[in-house]
Amino acid sequence: MWQCVKQQVSTAIHTPFEITQKRVINTHSAFKHFKISDENHTFLVKVAPVDQIELFEAEKHARDTLTRDSDFIIADTITLGTSKEFAFIVLEFLEDLTSQDNWYLCGKTLAKMHVKCEQEMFGSDEDNYVIGQPQPNQWHKKWHIFFAEERLGWQLQLLSEQAINLVDIDEFVNIIKPHIPHNIAPSLLHGHFWKGNIRFYHDKPMLLDPACYYGDKLVDIATAELFATLPDNFYAGYQSICPISLPPILKDIYQLYPLLILANRFSGDYINQSKDKIKHILEQL
Repeated sequence: MWQCVKQQVSTAIHTPFEITQKRVINTHSAFKHFKISDENHTFLVKVAPVDQIELFEAEKHARDTLTRDSDFIIADTITLGTSKEFAFIVLEFLEDLTSQDNWYLCGKTLAKMHVKCEQEMFGSDEDNYVIGQPQPNQWHKKWHIFFAEERLGWQLQLLSEQAINLVDIDEFVNIIKPHIPHNIAPSLLHGHFWKGNIRFYHDKPMLLDPACYYGDKLVDIATAELFATLPDNFYAGYQSICPISLPPILKDIYQLYPLLILANRFSGDYINQSKDKIKHILEQL
């Protein structure tokens, strides 16, 4: 595989590239990560089984979208491809250990991305993946239908196919639709926005592992607060551009989605957390 990586990187950067250093980077990602370098260049390589090349193609599309439509720093995709056994994507390696965490600018940059969007429908041109789990993005005109069916219904069905039945899917989807906004403008979403996917490079916010689609901007906010709220300066920066009004029941509905993804990906206690979140939602109705 590394011969393929070396050849494709050399072609992409228009200069011979030899891997003189390579080390594993420990992450919580679904993929193996490596830092590779020669005397002049350093890159991040993500590796997966060859049949998962679609995940990297989707990631490249999301990165291109954020680069085009936001002011976040996004590592460029150098190349992607396959060997006989593996798929890989090669990215810029961006690391600044001396950078200051400018959470105010991060919030402001996210809000600017959310309000900039001119898309009229919800979804995306391509399906993509969150921590390796499929995320369907078929276009919808109505947000409440899209989120209830393409997000919650889809993940609940995947669990059901594993004999994990948390709730009557059809009944639950229909019950929550009235409690999801009906009249909102689509925003470009990161798709898996939380503290672990935020870095700072030369004091500017940088996003990792995007799974972009167009939806309610509050999904990014709710996802970020699932396990820990972001610093107060983040919210101050965001609300300098756009107010945040996130009712408790809507926050729970939006947070159920990443919990279901984690339940599908890792099982364990995430199944119990998903069950508890569903119970809490139903108690509020």
